[in-house]
Amino acid sequence: MAVTAPARPANILVVDDEPDLRTLYELTLLREGHSVSAAGSLSEARDLLSRQRFDVLISDMRLPDGLGLELLRELAQAQRAEKCIVITAYGSAENAVEALKSGAFDYLTKPVDLRQLRAAVVEALQSQRQLPGSGPEGANGRQGTSLQAAPPPPGGIQALARIVGSSTVMGQIKARIEKVATSMAPVLIQGESGTGKELVARAVHECSHRAAGPFVAVNCGAIPENLIEAEFFGARKGAYTGASHDREGYFQAASGGTLFLDEIGDLPLAMQAKLLRVIQERRVRPLGGVQEESVDVRIVSATHRDLAAMVRNGEFRQDLYYRLNVIELRIPALRERREDLGPLVQSLLQRLCAESGQVMPEVSPESLQWLAQHDLPGNVRELENLLQRALALSSGDQLMPEDFGEPLKLSGVETAPDQAPAGPATAPAVAAPAPDIPNDLQQFLDEQERQVLLKALRECDFNRTAAAQRLGLNLRQMRYRIQRLGIMMPGDDDAI
Repeated sequence: MAVTAPARPANILVVDDEPDLRTLYELTLLREGHSVSAAGSLSEARDLLSRQRFDVLISDMRLPDGLGLELLRELAQAQRAEKCIVITAYGSAENAVEALKSGAFDYLTKPVDLRQLRAAVVEALQSQRQLPGSGPEGANGRQGTSLQAAPPPPGGIQALARIVGSSTVMGQIKARIEKVATSMAPVLIQGESGTGKELVARAVHECSHRAAGPFVAVNCGAIPENLIEAEFFGARKGAYTGASHDREGYFQAASGGTLFLDEIGDLPLAMQAKLLRVIQERRVRPLGGVQEESVDVRIVSATHRDLAAMVRNGEFRQDLYYRLNVIELRIPALRERREDLGPLVQSLLQRLCAESGQVMPEVSPESLQWLAQHDLPGNVRELENLLQRALALSSGDQLMPEDFGEPLKLSGVETAPDQAPAGPATAPAVAAPAPDIPNDLQQFLDEQERQVLLKALRECDFNRTAAAQRLGLNLRQMRYRIQRLGIMMPGDDDAI
């Protein structure tokens, strides 16, 4: 993906102790219209930084009088706005990770590809969100003020709004998303199933300077092992049986944007080694190809598994874990943010009703209390399934606990919703056995809804309008459920 040149010249500081390389970097950037200053040591760089501000700092890792990381840390402590790009030795993954954790925007590996150098500078400039009138005064080197953080772009604001919750922990996560979005550092999102890890990954993308590029989401556990290399890196015609034409892989498809590797813990060990090499060198070789191709992607990965424990058990490569876990975002389970339950219920109901054309019902306080007492091990995904079932079973304009199809628990006493209070002479009720926990909650809920709809249809001689009225639905809602659940009506190709 071609990178567009910045609208204004940038003021860049290059720090390298090798005169030939320093000159090469200077000439390359001068041809792009930038103003370039150069230093051969930490002391020279500090002197230049004390006298003026820069847009971008490009520094070698090892210098005669110390490490380039020292400059990064000093700039961070002084709250300076320069975007830092570090040049590391070939294959030095540890140095690259350390640089990113120290606040570097990006890193380049020796020998430096000049196209990557130009692209990294452009991306560093594009990532600087600043308010009008703030920041350095341009390439003339005059003293400026530090950049002020501006809000994310409109798409980023919308993506953050889709992460529902105003609890303290969710506020911290949203603030961290905004912060990490302005770098190229890999992000590892950890959290239980159903906590919304893909929503967070999309927010990182939409808040970044790569928002105009593609967001490619990959479920690492859903790809057959014999096809995984071709899926990730692409394949040339004839590379395997059935490869009738060249095809691009996920890395090529995500060029200029973000590659989201969901369930990264399910990736086979053999593929982990290949993925590590691509992340470090930013080049892929398609299956059956001879030449390597440069790739320009930011990696965001996610898992519900304990990767550190998998590393200890030999199930996940330590070097890949170290490389992916540069910035960690841990998403809390719903039980850890109960105060967000009400807004989540309203948001999910609004979306479910908009999809089905149903009028949005109110949620009774008793229903919210019932949900608050529920364990919700499936987190937001389970909450959505419960609401979907309640919408299907509800016959009024308000959701009640009995609409969720389970006994209501009040004051430690469990009663069926339609059970009348026992009189003095009534024999004690025999408690019904608790239902087994299903292995697949969504399939279980779909089957319950399917049986309810079939019963109503049969009792109404498969008249959809009458069955819809019986269930408190309109005809559009009824058709939607029949189609979604695959219910065959008389006259269809197959019998029910």
